[in-house]
Amino acid sequence: MSARTGRSAVSAHLRQEVLDANLRIPLAGLATLTWGNVSGVDRESGVFVIKPSGVAYSDLAAEHLVVVALDDGRVVEGELRPSTDTETHRSLYLAFESIGGITHTHSTHAVAFAQARRSIPVLGTTHADTFNGPIPVTADLTSEQCVRDYEYNTGQVIVDLLQGDDARAGEVPAALVSHHGPFTWGASATASLEHAIICEAVAEMALHTLALGSTVPPEHLLERHYTRKHGPGAYYGNPARTRP
Repeated sequence: MSARTGRSAVSAHLRQEVLDANLRIPLAGLATLTWGNVSGVDRESGVFVIKPSGVAYSDLAAEHLVVVALDDGRVVEGELRPSTDTETHRSLYLAFESIGGITHTHSTHAVAFAQARRSIPVLGTTHADTFNGPIPVTADLTSEQCVRDYEYNTGQVIVDLLQGDDARAGEVPAALVSHHGPFTWGASATASLEHAIICEAVAEMALHTLALGSTVPPEHLLERHYTRKHGPGAYYGNPARTRP
């Protein structure tokens, strides 16, 4: 509960959405042990809710989630310590106003690209359906960035990679932190988790394609697939039945 008001700092809806998104991480095959976390932000209240550190997904419940202040990272609600990646999430929320949720995993194929310091290339329409370009990889963190404010600086290398550009973050809602793994985001916690699922799927497809010997897809084909879902005249799906 909020110490000042006696009321929860976040809505029950946001708390449930973040819980459901976190529980989908192992179901989607994106997690080993407790690796991975999802958060969702309430910008009006100036807080975000995130998975606690080291809690097994099989034990995770709504009351375990931790509410953190956007402005300074202090815990405003919750008995457990928040994810060790909390400051990375906070860094991204502060940099990109359009982000409503963030997911971080150590999914195998996306991590392989991150460890190789290679972007995930656009090799076909499955990738282009969601990401308008390669999923980029950051520069290495410096020794100074690792020694001081490591988790916050992990977010900052993503911010630097995207040059703080909200539109760019919207067109490719994912990045690989060098030698670490993927962070994905979206308009909601649910959307960020779905982008993590897609990121891992296209990473696996890319690795198989590169092993066979890839060719460069026609740019007009990739553009068509991206714009039919995300362009001004988008016509994919049925809005009333599409999840956020």
